[in-house]
Amino acid sequence: MADTLVYRAEGAAVASGSDLYGFTVTRWQLPATYPPFAAILFVPTAWLPLPALKTAFLLGNIALLALLVHLSRRLAGLRTTTTTATTTTATALALWLEPVFQTVLFGQINLALACLVLWDLTRPPAALGKGLAIGIAAGIKLTPAVFIAYLFLRGRTREGVTALAGLTGTVLLGALVLPAASVEFFTRRVFETGRVGKAWIVDNQSLQGLTARLLHDAEPGAAWAVPAVLTAALGLWLVRRAPTEPRAVLLTAFTTLLICPISWSHHWVWCVPLLAVLVAEGRTRTAAAVAALFTARTFWLLPHHGDLDLHLPWWQQPLAAPYPLLALALLPMSRTYPSTYLSTKTEAPLPHPPVDSPHEPRDPRRDPHRHPPRHPRRVGRP
Repeated sequence: MADTLVYRAEGAAVASGSDLYGFTVTRWQLPATYPPFAAILFVPTAWLPLPALKTAFLLGNIALLALLVHLSRRLAGLRTTTTTATTTTATALALWLEPVFQTVLFGQINLALACLVLWDLTRPPAALGKGLAIGIAAGIKLTPAVFIAYLFLRGRTREGVTALAGLTGTVLLGALVLPAASVEFFTRRVFETGRVGKAWIVDNQSLQGLTARLLHDAEPGAAWAVPAVLTAALGLWLVRRAPTEPRAVLLTAFTTLLICPISWSHHWVWCVPLLAVLVAEGRTRTAAAVAALFTARTFWLLPHHGDLDLHLPWWQQPLAAPYPLLALALLPMSRTYPSTYLSTKTEAPLPHPPVDSPHEPRDPRRDPHRHPPRHPRRVGRP
């Protein structure tokens, strides 16, 4: 739980008034990399004994995984009134997906951020403060800010403005409590990709990591920056034109993971809602193949100690980058749907939980007689 130790050190730095971005912890010398607002939220972690904190992160992440399974079903339009045994089984199986497992192993907050975003997106359209949770998620870790662009691209301007206000509020709170750290982060630290970790190691499942390993170059420069810009443009264009909201949400998530300079394998917890959407579309074979890909851990089987990641032969390259290759394959498929799936979607921003059919969103206005139901990965390896 190396990342849990970093969060604890961040909270302690805020509580003691010490330099937030001047320390490193664990034998891998890991620094703080999140905005000051996140460090403020981590203050309570400094109050607990370490064994209690690790236990809280372990149990909390398992609970968050169960919530993510539920929210993913709601996003996909699947029945959410399932038995406890069904939810427990789905959660237990999802725990073995490599991104989820690594999140628990490192004591990360990926599941919490995904739940914040999905909870906000799947709330009723007129819900009070809809969009605020996305802004808060972006204030904790900047990458969810792409979902603010998603809101505007999908014509959900009010929610987008609310999300922007939420993000602005987190920045202002950080500046109020930690003015020096805020200036340092937003003018310097946010641009230091190398501070986060080595971009070329197999842990990094972004376009930059793929390109660096493919070219055997630790700093691929324009060779990855140009494809990243093109991928961002294509991804956001597809988000705007996606015929259903679940696909638009997934496109946003995977476009973000592709174009970020570093997307550690545990950032790809969005594989859980992807599997739910594939099942909802009736693509059970594809869902099984995707589940196998996210469980296989092929890049951990390759030689990756020291700088061996930069010297992989061509035939090992697909095994070293399964997640970005899958995401790139999904982009051109984003507008391909079974007709039965498309014909049952409503015009609401996101489908409501179904009643009778896994593909029929509940809309009481259409049927008034229907009754609704009740890291070692960053600087070296041990």
